[in-house]
Amino acid sequence: MIEVFKTNVLFHQDALLIINGLQKKLRNSEINFDLEDCDKILRIAGTNKTKNKYIISYLQGLGYNCEILD
Repeated sequence: MIEVFKTNVLFHQDALLIINGLQKKLRNSEINFDLEDCDKILRIAGTNKTKNKYIISYLQGLGYNCEILD
């Protein structure tokens, strides 16, 4: 399953730090950002809906907005 999140992450370096942090919890997932998209998309493949709260909470804890895109 692929989950797509809208964020306000602006910089590539910040995205890399977030990806590294998320990969510690979501070990078998493929995680990437599309910072060129107007919604600063975070895509996570190989996760399930039970992890969504963790992902949103993790980004919010770092000071970023994060919400699921339908």
